[in-house]
Amino acid sequence: MNKFIGTGVALVTPFKSDFSVDHEALTRIVNFNIDNGIDYLVISGTTGESATITKQEKKEIVNTIKTANNGRLPLVLGIGGNNTTAIVQEIEETDFSGIDAILSVSPYYTKPTQEGIYQHYKAISKVASKPIILYNVPGRTMSNILPAITLRLAKDFDNIIAVKEAGNNMQQYLQILKDKPEDFMVISGDDDLVLGVTLAGGSGVISVIGQGFPKEFSNMIRLGLDGKAKEGYDIHYKLMDVIGHIFAENNPAGIKAVLSSLGLCDDTVRLPLVPATDGLKKKISDFINQL
Repeated sequence: MNKFIGTGVALVTPFKSDFSVDHEALTRIVNFNIDNGIDYLVISGTTGESATITKQEKKEIVNTIKTANNGRLPLVLGIGGNNTTAIVQEIEETDFSGIDAILSVSPYYTKPTQEGIYQHYKAISKVASKPIILYNVPGRTMSNILPAITLRLAKDFDNIIAVKEAGNNMQQYLQILKDKPEDFMVISGDDDLVLGVTLAGGSGVISVIGQGFPKEFSNMIRLGLDGKAKEGYDIHYKLMDVIGHIFAENNPAGIKAVLSSLGLCDDTVRLPLVPATDGLKKKISDFINQL
């Protein structure tokens, strides 16, 4: 599974001013990231506003990205939720041609026990025809996958190949890295911690900010994978302010403000999200001009 070592990006879903999906802008963003060194693309994650995307739109988005990618990079498809039966059914009904793995978020809102989380992923593992990347983001799900459960899943199911950790908890990263099976990957979902995680033995990142600054961010991750801490942190410090900016209000409003400033797409988001404020847009625009 070396194809998932390095920098993946959680793609936004660009919208036109009428809130319809902007497939031309999506194609531009895909090409921009491929041309600037990103290693793989993640479709229909939180940053893609998956909560407000219809089933038909999701199919069309996947097709647009497959066409733009044209087999150049591995693709990861987000399929997750808090109804295990529905997720199993979606996996069984999905056409995975051209898709290399599934990213599946831990059940949200219902706050299952640790055993419930284990059984949820066990059910998914049984039907999945593609490798599974667990996704732990307790700030959104309100339910942390503890290291013991991540490690149990990693050891019990061969097709669970990685975890995207996004709990902003360095100690939890280190606990998993210390005890994981050799071939199990720990992928950071925290743009601000990823270099440290990679230097500690992580496999890289599924990033939000990376799609706005793909050349710089992917270079930083490669330096981390090579153990070149000083050179990596030189880039980290250059990007540190904008990483804070894009999460200051909501995601993906912040990264869409970046992409809008770069001329890649509009900054439109769907309710209940709203675009970044003028003050935040100015901070982002000033950062890009200085960079």
